[in-house]
Amino acid sequence: MSAPSAPAAAAPAISLNEAQQQTYDLITRNLQEVLGEDIIKSKLAKDEVVSCYWGTATTGRPHIGYFVPLTKIADFLKAGVQVKILLAEIHAFLDAGKATFETVAFRVAYYSKLLHAVFTSLGVPTDKLSFITGSDYQLSKEYSLDNFRLASITSLHDASKAGAEVVKQSDSPFLSSLLYPGMQALDEQYLGVDFQFGGVDQRKIFTMAQDCLPRLGYAKRAHLMNPMVPGLAGGKMSSSDPNSKIDFLDSAADVKKKIKAAFCEEKNITDNGILSFHKAVLFPLQTMRIAQLVERGEDPSSAENRNKLFISPNAPEGTLVTIVRDDRFGGPVHYQTFQQIEDDFASGALHPGDLKKITTEMINDLLEPVRKTFSEDQAFQDAERSAYPPPPPPQKFVKKSKQEKKAEKAKEKPASGPDAEKFIEQQKDAIATTEADKPDATHAIMSDKA
Repeated sequence: MSAPSAPAAAAPAISLNEAQQQTYDLITRNLQEVLGEDIIKSKLAKDEVVSCYWGTATTGRPHIGYFVPLTKIADFLKAGVQVKILLAEIHAFLDAGKATFETVAFRVAYYSKLLHAVFTSLGVPTDKLSFITGSDYQLSKEYSLDNFRLASITSLHDASKAGAEVVKQSDSPFLSSLLYPGMQALDEQYLGVDFQFGGVDQRKIFTMAQDCLPRLGYAKRAHLMNPMVPGLAGGKMSSSDPNSKIDFLDSAADVKKKIKAAFCEEKNITDNGILSFHKAVLFPLQTMRIAQLVERGEDPSSAENRNKLFISPNAPEGTLVTIVRDDRFGGPVHYQTFQQIEDDFASGALHPGDLKKITTEMINDLLEPVRKTFSEDQAFQDAERSAYPPPPPPQKFVKKSKQEKKAEKAKEKPASGPDAEKFIEQQKDAIATTEADKPDATHAIMSDKA
């Protein structure tokens, strides 16, 4: 008997110098999971430019949950990553027919306008981003052939499982929903990137891509995942549920109303959308904004800048946010980390009302530049109107008078002449047919007795 073969030796760890490690840490900070980290490290170790793509299907109206990936994309850009944003309108169409091809085309224009406005509000220059539409390459001969090749090695079970948390599910899914995950995997090859970025809800599609692309002869890519932020009522923040999310164009009053009604139980730190938004968006953004001030040569500790950053003038160095409270309730409290604010909330030292107040102020501060851009840009407004046209007004029920009802009946029944005779004959034929179809009463009674 031959001796069992020795297990394959593990690949040696990739060594990074201090600057390269700092870049890697910036790329991967505040993420929930990283698959294939060595793919990124190997590029950094050779001082090569790392590239990625983030895709969004142009379906429902984008909401502030998008701040989670967009804030992370700002990190990628700062780290020198070449970022491509895919406006996936064909994916949007494939997702259970949520929109027609004509509608998703309008939504591409709206998403593009909106994302540019949001990045500007974050202080992120959009000239470092590449915006790509799915139909730019997904309808090519080469892509179509690869799609067929991928379909030939993917089972129905695997395709359905991969899209379970992303594509609308049903007991009898359309074939279109099964194409969705494979196309997302192929996009990595056709966009020529080193990693794909998305929410942790995309994990099954990402693992499918890692398995399938090498079988087609293409390189395996890395996958970086941000955490999902719960909606205002708990559960996933969704474009299709207006009560679970805040729209980028919601008015300041609407934001205040929705935050006030949001689930934020005292001392409860689980499934808390308000706290989660601070962790995933507001605290990272505070850090980024302070860094942007330093890069511009401004003093973050000046009274003017502290006021813009929601930090009181007398707050200690390192403070990221000050929650102003009445002296009766403990007075102002300063936080340097998210952990501090979570601990205070868990202990009851921080009341939900105070947390909601600062959250409302900070979110409205982020949205105001977006609302202003929208109000001043006619093309932006036209894109929004075409992408999400208002529903038609409900038809009012008008009670008809007796005279109107008689007039309608008179139109249905000819009064005299050949038309009247024809109408009468048609009625007789209909009655005769109905009578002929009825079972014989005597036969029915005898059958019952039998």
